[in-house]
Amino acid sequence: MLNSTNPSKIRQPNRRQVLVGLSALTLPARPAVASTPLLVGDQKGGARSLFQASGVAYEGDAPLRWTLFAGAPMLIQAMTANAVEIGVVGDAPLVFAQGGGSPIKAIAGVQTDGTTTAIVVAKASSIQSISDLKGKRVATLRSQTGHYLTLAALRSSGLKYDDVQFVFIPPAAAKLALQTGAVDAWATWGPYISSAKIVDGAREIVNGGKLMSGLSYVVATDDALRDKRENIVAYLRSYRAAHQWMLKHPDAYAAVWAEEVGLPLPVARDVIKGMAGEVIPLSGDVIAKQQLVSDFMSETRLVPRFLDAHAIVDPSFKF
Repeated sequence: MLNSTNPSKIRQPNRRQVLVGLSALTLPARPAVASTPLLVGDQKGGARSLFQASGVAYEGDAPLRWTLFAGAPMLIQAMTANAVEIGVVGDAPLVFAQGGGSPIKAIAGVQTDGTTTAIVVAKASSIQSISDLKGKRVATLRSQTGHYLTLAALRSSGLKYDDVQFVFIPPAAAKLALQTGAVDAWATWGPYISSAKIVDGAREIVNGGKLMSGLSYVVATDDALRDKRENIVAYLRSYRAAHQWMLKHPDAYAAVWAEEVGLPLPVARDVIKGMAGEVIPLSGDVIAKQQLVSDFMSETRLVPRFLDAHAIVDPSFKF
């Protein structure tokens, strides 16, 4: 799942700018035809590696051209600039994309158990629960899923949102800050959580299993939805099949993931456990969950106004 800061506060780049320094790869479609590629945004250990590991074939009549990004802010920027046409973002980034007016729609959900986002403390820390965070320093990235989880956890424990001191720093700095005691806790996601626990011995005090939707979304640009619908449907079918393979072969995928990302196999296994999920159509229940996320983000001023989740989804895709 790709995380995000608020894209509305980031100057929108042009196509050339968003592709500088990124890896672009092309996977041919089944027929060898000179079709316009479907431009897919991804990250290391994401959909491209899942397709390769599973052996699932993309059955569209245009090739897939992959561009790798470090996170959702860059992916959303690229989609806004029409440099990328389809990708995956988390539930909170989808709200930010909507608030920033990005010309994209969610077209499918990816439902996981939500545990890939968590708050960890150092092994020797006296902090045992969310209540113990009162007056403490929590490192995270502003407006990303770790920030969201911390606010949700504070509310669930009866604390106020300003009962902790947020320290907004990137993951590499947050890792060091936790190790040196410069911060008391770290709220983050995916490989950062798994590595902190398995490699550094950090303790998890809460995760998003009961506090977050566990949803991320396949999103596509309005232009691609108009011009490349058949290839987008083909992509969704392949992506769903690859996820079904992952559910049955987590160790095989963990081995591929570890090699591509460059983290130890035990970390990869823990990451894959949290990533395992199903690609699902956008039912009324899914949209209702997204509305709850959007409402919470407006209540906590992560976004400045209330947003209607129906306006950022296209539930017409069947796959």
